[in-house]
Amino acid sequence: MKKTDYYAPQGGLAPQTQLLTDRAMFTEAYAVIPKGTFSDIVTSLLPFWDKARFWVIARPLSGFSETFSQYIAEVSPGGGSDRPETEAGVQAVLFVVEGALTLTVEGVDHLLETGGYAYLPPDALWSMKNHTDNVVKFHWVRKRYEAVSGLEAPEAFVTNEKDIPPTAMPGTDGKWATTRFVDTNDLRHDMHVNVVTFQPGAVIPFAETHVMEHGLYVLEGKAVYRLNQDWVEVEAGDFMWLRAFCPQACYAGGPGPFRYLLYKDVNRHMKFPAHL
Repeated sequence: MKKTDYYAPQGGLAPQTQLLTDRAMFTEAYAVIPKGTFSDIVTSLLPFWDKARFWVIARPLSGFSETFSQYIAEVSPGGGSDRPETEAGVQAVLFVVEGALTLTVEGVDHLLETGGYAYLPPDALWSMKNHTDNVVKFHWVRKRYEAVSGLEAPEAFVTNEKDIPPTAMPGTDGKWATTRFVDTNDLRHDMHVNVVTFQPGAVIPFAETHVMEHGLYVLEGKAVYRLNQDWVEVEAGDFMWLRAFCPQACYAGGPGPFRYLLYKDVNRHMKFPAHL
């Protein structure tokens, strides 16, 4: 697999001369957070983290993300956390887009370099340090684990995207492929975080309409994406949130591959509100 460049926020602040017109959108069915909005002034700090800041791109919110939260973390040399997760019952996926970090899970150290992926089960004992001389940036996807009687929680694991062959979608000659980090038949998992790749000119040839909620961060390339009734141009560094049943499709624009990190909730019954 060729070396892949992943886009990561650069921070800073737009100049006073920049036009205000932008691609940012927030609707009842979807939201688009373009890369130009990832400035210094919209970062957040979190308890028990040193030399770190976070772009929060999805959070549980009525009319927005309901099943997950997603951050892009930036940790400076020497920074990290011995107590990164402060809420019980929460699982996580980390995906490194720039630099390298040392992840310690249940007392075992793992080096995650660019493309590195880690799954952390609910209530796992983990910590993270940046022992390098450069900033590290990574996605941190969090979801409260939905336990099911008779199913054990999944175990932690660490891998790298470059070590997992993409799976081509049927009938696409590899033009549309998904890098899956979890066995789709493993019902212990209630979320999947994958990397989806479209070669230039490839398409989703129908408007997908399904129960899964999505978060999509564009790692590389550009495309025209169908979101509900709108066609929206997106590029590396943009984030999209799609509500359940929001119609979706895309055309990959080239000249290189169009790739994104995809979250979806899976493998669980639909919960009924308490008043029903």
